[in-house]
Amino acid sequence: MTAPPPPGPATSIPDKAAAIKADPDKAAATEAGPDKAKRRGVLRDADFRKLWAGMTVSRLGSSVAAVTTPLIAVQVLDASAFTVSLLTAAAWLPWLLIGLPAGAWIDRVARRPVMLVSDLVSAVLVISVPVAAWAGALTMAHLLAVTLLLGAATVFFSVAWAAYLPAMFDKEDLVGANSALQSTESAAQVAGPAAGGLLVAAVSAVAGLVVDAFSFLISAFALWRIRRAERRPAPIARVSIRADIVVGARWLLRDKYLLNQTVYGAAANLWLTGINAIAVVFLVRELGVSTTTVGLLFAAVSLGGVGAASLTPRLVRRLGGARALVACKTFGGVASVLIPFTQPGLGLLVFVAGMLGVAAGAIAGNVIGASFRQAYCPPGLFGRVLTSMQFVNFGAIPVGAVLGGTLAGPLGVRGAIMLMAIGYAASGLILVLGPLRGRRDLPTAAALAQ
Repeated sequence: MTAPPPPGPATSIPDKAAAIKADPDKAAATEAGPDKAKRRGVLRDADFRKLWAGMTVSRLGSSVAAVTTPLIAVQVLDASAFTVSLLTAAAWLPWLLIGLPAGAWIDRVARRPVMLVSDLVSAVLVISVPVAAWAGALTMAHLLAVTLLLGAATVFFSVAWAAYLPAMFDKEDLVGANSALQSTESAAQVAGPAAGGLLVAAVSAVAGLVVDAFSFLISAFALWRIRRAERRPAPIARVSIRADIVVGARWLLRDKYLLNQTVYGAAANLWLTGINAIAVVFLVRELGVSTTTVGLLFAAVSLGGVGAASLTPRLVRRLGGARALVACKTFGGVASVLIPFTQPGLGLLVFVAGMLGVAAGAIAGNVIGASFRQAYCPPGLFGRVLTSMQFVNFGAIPVGAVLGGTLAGPLGVRGAIMLMAIGYAASGLILVLGPLRGRRDLPTAAALAQ
């Protein structure tokens, strides 16, 4: 039932390019495995392992709920495709309502307590759904209200989480940290849908939400056990929250690289969310797929995310950060065009291929993009710049979800997915023709200041 962290999500890539220019022979000699060394260094860190464990369990529970929640709406509450799409819209609407002030506020406070409170509130919200279902009192209004409030908790958690990594680790460790987190998150997304499908078959869709609620408690416990004090940005004169928001938005609007990624993110999210919002309806009602098979299909799709996240450092090393980012995002959009051609039986492999390509491209791109933003943005502005981006990026998600559900009426579910897949593929042109065109490596904050 939870929304994923911001692609939600400092980089050593530009530093490596500078090293190669300074001493190409030495760079070639160490090219065999610097990213692996960095990643192993991060994994040896006890506090990172606690953060890593908590996030992994939480994402496992959330990936179970991502399958069971729409199934509850379809099977238990007999919801229409449009009503199911409203669940996705409600999960992301808080980014439009509170995203900007949340980012400005988080720049002023310690991040770990925000994450702890968000986890605990989320656990209470999620457990209310199975309790209501077992009491025979569950309604669609209840499900939508919980999804909306859970989305608000996710806003605070996601922004605090993204700002917490650079507050804990040095810039050269962040690609390894983000890669490790994305790899295990993707692994959880493999196991989660399969487990969700089995839970639905063995017990009920509602049981999946119990797993999600406990996962939030485990995440909170892991965060509570972290002992390292987070680095805080240098103190600066504070004004009103509104003025802080304006500073972050103005910084974003003046930066061509982040602005281009923001525009792309909004366009891509609009179309991709429309696909995701009605994907379960497409499988269950259009193709006659069983609930267990739905879980297994999404588990197979998530394998692409596991491979993509683990191979991202190598891809960046071969292509360069800028080329890898553009290639991954563009590939995901093109792959989505396969989805509407899915047929029953062996034709389901087309669905897996299309969604696997989407997952691989999006997750690899998210690892690169998150590491870039964490290094590129000034620490004292990070929360405000991030939420300015996400206000636009995630603000398109509820619109896309409602659009998908609305188009499913006149066009049919398959026709709606076809139209949105074409839009998603075309959105890659924003990156291809943008300021990263012709660059091998992503820019650095230092280069911007020169």
